[in-house]
Amino acid sequence: MEKKAKIEIRVSGKEGNIQLTPSNYDIKYISRILQDVEDILFPENKKARPLIAYDIEKGSVRHIFTTATQTVIGFSAILEKINKEKSIDFLQPKTAQAIENLQKTALKKQYEFQIKTSIDESVKLSITPTTAYYRKPLPWSEAEFYFYGTLKDAGGKNKANIHLDTDDYGYIAIETEKKLLQDLKDNLLYKEIGLRAKGRQNMETGEID
Repeated sequence: MEKKAKIEIRVSGKEGNIQLTPSNYDIKYISRILQDVEDILFPENKKARPLIAYDIEKGSVRHIFTTATQTVIGFSAILEKINKEKSIDFLQPKTAQAIENLQKTALKKQYEFQIKTSIDESVKLSITPTTAYYRKPLPWSEAEFYFYGTLKDAGGKNKANIHLDTDDYGYIAIETEKKLLQDLKDNLLYKEIGLRAKGRQNMETGEID
């Protein structure tokens, strides 16, 4: 049986004048932190990732994630390096974005996040309204991309998008024109297709937009 370890993200602060607890912690922040943790642990290939179990406990609000020990060991090393360098510029784009999301929430809601693992509880990362875990601005340039995958969704109320499930980039949304979708003669839903798209690419990290 695969060995398991834990990651804990403790959130402290207030909701109005009342100390934060699971009973007054809004569900939208739970949803965001679940997505952020997945992006931190598995920024690229999520299909092959191990199971991540979740629980929420008292003590302000304690998010408890249980997953493969090897994954938690890697995450503990990331926490240690962030603490040492006081920077997230070295992280993969999705991982860095997830840390930035926690930083933005800390500033907006005046929350404090304390992150640790069961591998080494002495290694802790604190994200507070006074920390500044943001990436430095990096140069972007116009580029052309080719995506191959399964068309899972197309349309949208205000903006038209094509949602493509790819092996290389995961699940991506590509903006398009409504007329293009209206003029399609064949139903491409759930079929394997190739797309050419224009966008931007970060010249240092390779991140695409």
